[in-house]
Amino acid sequence: MSKKYLYYFSEGNDAFGGDNAPLEIIKGSRSAKNDFGVDIALVGDKEKIFSCAAQNKISLNDIDIIDAPDVIAMTDQPGEILKSKKESSMAVGLQALADGKGDAFVSAGSTGALVMGATFIVKRIRGVKRPAIGSVLPSNDKPFLLLDCGANADCTAEHLKQFAQMGAIYSEKFVKVQSPRVALANIGTEDSKGDRLRHEAFDLLKDTKEINFIGNVETRDVPYGCCDVLVADGFTGNIILKLYEGVAGAMMANIKSIFKKSSITMLAAMMVKGGLLALKVRMDYSEFGGAPLLGVNGVVIKAHGSSDAKAIRNAIKQAKTCAEKNIVGTIAQSVRDAADAE
Repeated sequence: MSKKYLYYFSEGNDAFGGDNAPLEIIKGSRSAKNDFGVDIALVGDKEKIFSCAAQNKISLNDIDIIDAPDVIAMTDQPGEILKSKKESSMAVGLQALADGKGDAFVSAGSTGALVMGATFIVKRIRGVKRPAIGSVLPSNDKPFLLLDCGANADCTAEHLKQFAQMGAIYSEKFVKVQSPRVALANIGTEDSKGDRLRHEAFDLLKDTKEINFIGNVETRDVPYGCCDVLVADGFTGNIILKLYEGVAGAMMANIKSIFKKSSITMLAAMMVKGGLLALKVRMDYSEFGGAPLLGVNGVVIKAHGSSDAKAIRNAIKQAKTCAEKNIVGTIAQSVRDAADAE
């Protein structure tokens, strides 16, 4: 594959493009360049990027800068990326991806603006009705993919079917799961459970031959590894995602508090230090990088808003893998095959 720029969305103001921009973004990009040998272009206010790098003694000699003076604020409506914020770093970076100047685009900015921009600038894969955000999350068994995580609050059964198809491809290609088990998030495991959307989606999914659909699952069983791909509408999926993150954070905080209670508990902590560190790594979102926006005609990765340099580095690694494994082309072919079979 020919080398092209890996675009990263860098904002010149700490308030936008993630809680830790631009410093952690520059540091993470520098680390990814050193570790993976990818070509990187930072998109944003050129003067502020150079100034931040100089103040922190970070070399940008082999990293390109694409000047984009404007920013998408969290208070902006997502549609502004197509109107008054066409010169924002997010819009400029997405346009560069759409023009074939890069293989991937990574952003820690506004989710709504990124989905809107990717959908209308990069555009959807032909035949895809809605793109979906997929997040890889830990379980007791192995990581699983949850989608949609917030791109589409309102969905139809056909949308959920396509999410399942795209999720199965991503799970197989990126998470390396053979014949991934696809499940529908519901309030019970019985076929008759749920509302009309869940009933209609269940009927479509059970007849979709190209996926390994195992039926409905209750979300309490998900952390135990009951499925490899969990399908939900964006409203439900986002609630699951944020609860998952919150519970994981609270659990780790409680464990830390318990082991700090006395000298005896601190000694006990030293005895199980290896296991605790392994658990921390497994529950750390930064290990997974970011969430792909599946269904658009280019690799677009949404990094967590509070991403540090490590998370940015891993998001770029994730983008590189998606480009090399041709996730977009594989999804496009699957959609074409499904249309031909109907």
